[in-house]
Amino acid sequence: MIWKRKFTINNLNNREPNCLNTNLGIKFSDFGDDFIKATMPVDHRTIQPYGILHGGASASLAETIGSVASLLCIPENLNRVPVGIEINASHLKSVSQGMVTATARPVRIGRNLHVWNIEIRNEDEDLICISRLTTMIIDKQS
Repeated sequence: MIWKRKFTINNLNNREPNCLNTNLGIKFSDFGDDFIKATMPVDHRTIQPYGILHGGASASLAETIGSVASLLCIPENLNRVPVGIEINASHLKSVSQGMVTATARPVRIGRNLHVWNIEIRNEDEDLICISRLTTMIIDKQS
């Protein structure tokens, strides 16, 4: 198992009530030994003017899930946190309604850098976006 912190889906969803993931309706939904999942609705908060999921919302979902995954891989006693330093997202298929689900899996978990592969799928399991996030692990500021 890659996780170094104890957590539940409930405490992940209630961690920071006044931030971007809450405003976009992002909810953590599942995890396993080497993955974590989160969902996001395709609704008025996440669509572009053409009525389809905004690429920026997909990138926000990817960075949210990857950053939280990185945090969970850092032992609490180290007093370190992840910050995103690079993200890319290839938008492969549009979606105009329902829910999308992101799954983050590690490519590399190093001491100072983590790289995550994030796949975002629609309710039919079609791949709509693939993203890669790199986080740098820095000392937590007081």
